[in-house]
Amino acid sequence: MTELTSLTIAEARDRLKAKEFSAVELTDAYLNAIDAANDKLNTYVVTTHDKAREMAKASDERLGAGNGGALEGIPLGVKDLFATRDIHTQACSHVLDGFKPKYESTVTQNLWDAGAVLLGKLNMDEFAMGSSNESSYYGPVVNPWRAQGSDKNLVPGGSSGGSAAAVAAHLCAGATATDTGGSIRQPAAFTGTVGIKPTYGRCSRWGIVAYASSLDQAGPIARDVRDAAILLKSMASVDAKDTTSVDLPVPDYEKAIGQSLKGLKIGIPKEYRVDGMPEEIEKLWAQGVAWLKDAGAEVVDISLPHTKYALPAYYIVAPAEASSNLARYDGVRYGLRVDGKDIADMYEKSRAAGFGSEVKRRIMVGTYVLSAGYYDAYYLKAQKVRTLIKRDFENVFHEGVDAVLAPITPSSAFEIGDKELASDPVKMYLQDVFTITVNMAGLPGLSVPAGLDGKGLPLGLQLIGKPFEEETLFKTAHAIEQAAGKFTPAKWW
Repeated sequence: MTELTSLTIAEARDRLKAKEFSAVELTDAYLNAIDAANDKLNTYVVTTHDKAREMAKASDERLGAGNGGALEGIPLGVKDLFATRDIHTQACSHVLDGFKPKYESTVTQNLWDAGAVLLGKLNMDEFAMGSSNESSYYGPVVNPWRAQGSDKNLVPGGSSGGSAAAVAAHLCAGATATDTGGSIRQPAAFTGTVGIKPTYGRCSRWGIVAYASSLDQAGPIARDVRDAAILLKSMASVDAKDTTSVDLPVPDYEKAIGQSLKGLKIGIPKEYRVDGMPEEIEKLWAQGVAWLKDAGAEVVDISLPHTKYALPAYYIVAPAEASSNLARYDGVRYGLRVDGKDIADMYEKSRAAGFGSEVKRRIMVGTYVLSAGYYDAYYLKAQKVRTLIKRDFENVFHEGVDAVLAPITPSSAFEIGDKELASDPVKMYLQDVFTITVNMAGLPGLSVPAGLDGKGLPLGLQLIGKPFEEETLFKTAHAIEQAAGKFTPAKWW
């Protein structure tokens, strides 16, 4: 890693303004790092060399004129779920072969307006469906972390595995990601990075390929808490093109970094102590409690009684919405088209060839729970459970709790092709057990690295906050980060 690629966004921003190096030099350092590492890590599905240099050159001109934006000259990676004008946007699916949109997603447009530079599109689970980044049409992403004394390749988590791995391996300064049931926070935990899923409605969903519209939310993955705060400030906005985006001022999240935790009340949910939880996760959680007490916060036990119903309810709501959203991929106007004897045959053949097995599985589950005779029994009931989960959090916050501290993952990163998980999709779905309640309730959730397990692999802690109170999460996560330190993988690629 060259010195330039090891800088955080905050450091690079300040040094670019001081003219210690140019945006073109910084961008070239990242492009060279990607070219050297991507064969081994498979984080990028497309690298936009010419576009990146052109954007960096424009950044240098603006910096020279003294009118640079908040992210002027900062090179970022973009998850393949975000539409980027005239650039590969396929949600890492075969069904969208060759698709290059004629429009830009609101979130990425906000970043370019702030002066950021596009390095390329990042690998992900197909249509954001997965917890390990193994369902991508472009093959699995490899986690830059390895267990001590092992050369086995590990998953980076999913669905934003390319985003998390690229940030951890210093192949971008930061990355966009999305979170439907944990797809920002789980990969961040597996790679020793920081990821925040903001409150539902904080970032526009316009121009992001839809998985489950009532759950999807964009957010950043970054190297530290400050960088995540800087990125979210530029990503978030109200948007007339997305009626679910909320018209609230976007705070300067960076100002929350370093604020005192005195007077803050942190809740510890007893329902998150699940059967068979590894001792290391339990120990890490207790350590997190101790750090927050040392920082001046009050820690109280709380109950979120409907947590146990969250996983089954989520795996009804999300596939139901996915089956509806993915009905548009039919081979008619764009993407993959497999000819058939008539239009129905063409639909069937195009969808059969275009979708991977995990996406097909979720479409079938979703179509089933929405079908006549089952809609009331499954989908409506799941929505009622969702309301109860949201009410649990509301009750806790009403009692004066400012944020909740919980684990993120039941383990550290596992091997690519893990036989047990590959043969049993339900075991893979259990990876989301600690994260999905946040999406079901529409709350903000942040993943912060908190330690290493016995194999030397990163583990994270999760902070869950009140709606639109991301600043509380940033200042609390910063206290954990200060106590735990930062974690970088040893370079082997």
